[in-house]
Amino acid sequence: MHKTLSMKSIFIICLSFLVFFNSFSQKTPFEQSNGKETATYFEAINFYKSLSKSSGKIKILSIGATDAGFPLNLILLSNDKKFDPIQWHKDHKVVLLINNGIHPGEPDGIDASMMLVRDILNGKVKFPDQVVIGVIPIYNIGGSLNRNAFSRVNQNGPNSYGFRGNSQNLDLNRDFTKNDTKNSSSFVQIFHFLEPDILIDNHVSDGADYQHTMTLIATQYDKLGGSIGQFLKNYFEPALYKNMSTKGWDMVPYVNFETSSPDKGMEQFYDQPRYSSGYAALFQTISFMPETHMLKPFSDRVKSTYDLMRAMIDEASKQRISLLAARKQSIDNIKTAGNFPLTWIADSIQHTQITFKGYEQAFKTSEATGLQRMYFDHNKPFTRQVNYYNHFIPAQITPTPKSYLIPQGWWAVLDILKLNGVIMERLPKDTMIEVQCYRISDYKTFPKAYEKHHKNYSVTVSSNIQPIAFRKGDYVIKMDQKNNRYILEMLEPTGDDSFFAWNFFDAILQQKEGYSDYRWEDVASDVIKKDPALKTRLEDKKSKDPAFAKSSSAQLDFIYKNSPYYEPAHLRYPVYRLN
Repeated sequence: MHKTLSMKSIFIICLSFLVFFNSFSQKTPFEQSNGKETATYFEAINFYKSLSKSSGKIKILSIGATDAGFPLNLILLSNDKKFDPIQWHKDHKVVLLINNGIHPGEPDGIDASMMLVRDILNGKVKFPDQVVIGVIPIYNIGGSLNRNAFSRVNQNGPNSYGFRGNSQNLDLNRDFTKNDTKNSSSFVQIFHFLEPDILIDNHVSDGADYQHTMTLIATQYDKLGGSIGQFLKNYFEPALYKNMSTKGWDMVPYVNFETSSPDKGMEQFYDQPRYSSGYAALFQTISFMPETHMLKPFSDRVKSTYDLMRAMIDEASKQRISLLAARKQSIDNIKTAGNFPLTWIADSIQHTQITFKGYEQAFKTSEATGLQRMYFDHNKPFTRQVNYYNHFIPAQITPTPKSYLIPQGWWAVLDILKLNGVIMERLPKDTMIEVQCYRISDYKTFPKAYEKHHKNYSVTVSSNIQPIAFRKGDYVIKMDQKNNRYILEMLEPTGDDSFFAWNFFDAILQQKEGYSDYRWEDVASDVIKKDPALKTRLEDKKSKDPAFAKSSSAQLDFIYKNSPYYEPAHLRYPVYRLN
């Protein structure tokens, strides 16, 4: 009996070892194909599930839904086998969130992350105790399932890949503030569950041809702001470039031109809140968009992405104390900041210099059209110092109110604010409150649809102080929160990617009541008889504006819109400031 139990024990130990060995030595579809294939959605998920059976250092969570009908998965890695983000932050660990497949036709991060997680678990990659990682294997699941070999016409491999649009044909890297998709709502849950110190969102570039394999978008330093912005600019990002150089990758900032000469300089990418890096900045999270060069071999792109994530882990560990201190200081300052910049422009004078390795442009006859075409001549590589304009200055600064008030009827906005952890109170009774009111003075709208919207821009407002009747249950948002910057940028109508910009409040732009001219003629005459000041303004406008003086409809409209009959809700922005 004793011998039988021993044999069973030996068998179980051997079997466990085989499972452990097979899991940690299994190759990805990328490796099995010698760098020609990228993992499908199901291959990626099954790969992580296999790893999770062999180690307590990995945990797989399903958080929220996606438009494709599959849950959004989150892979957690922690050396101490504890998976409580609140405790991670208490223990002063650096939390990295890696997002892959936001554009599944750009799959480099999908395959690189699979290899990285495996190599961390098998010990090939050193994983510091004071760093923890969350990995979204494939964010755009619907796009990943929609595989093809043609949609990335400018790209060199893999053999097949996913599509840019998700299951609603929306670009998820434009959805971080408007939240049209289930994917983005689930991402927001993950983001605030982890509260990452660093976000890495892996991409592949488009644009010019050049020698570099890896380019990098970092959160714009000035826009990120405060001590964390300076830490990124002066310490963390330079260390990444040095680290990558030792690994054999001459990295440069994202190249945002295609045919213009690099001699004119390069401007740092302006990451508005619609993008992952711009969204992360609203919460003082350092963010990076690695952009591998689309014409480089797929195998090289994946390897450089793998090495960049290793560099991120290394530098996060080395600079942990400074990183966490800088981010904490920035978060604390946000709670009491007296104003926030809403829009930014690049400084055309201040710049640094970067070493750019490109190819000379040349011209030849096109075999497709028979006309002259431009191409990059790989027989004429060059290395030049290029001006890099990476200093931005505020174009608009808005003071912080004590509170915002939002009527409860605007539930779509309120739901997104709640999803982002905004703390709100509700009025206990009907109340008249004197608040600052905005009126939309002017705006422009995209003539064609952009990500399911006709976005508003070039918004100007006027404001005044007036009493507004609020109802029991309307919302009060006090501006003493760590999410203050997010709140202000979303609720101020002139923000780049505010709720007003994304059409959440377009109902106020339409006048709901009107008049018939023949009826209003009689009432209008009575209005100006009773309001001499209005009559004076009318006559003054007629004397200064000949076209107005000749138009009875324009004059009637002027009287109407300056009379008690005009609806106050038209063009009145329904988010109010209590200063």
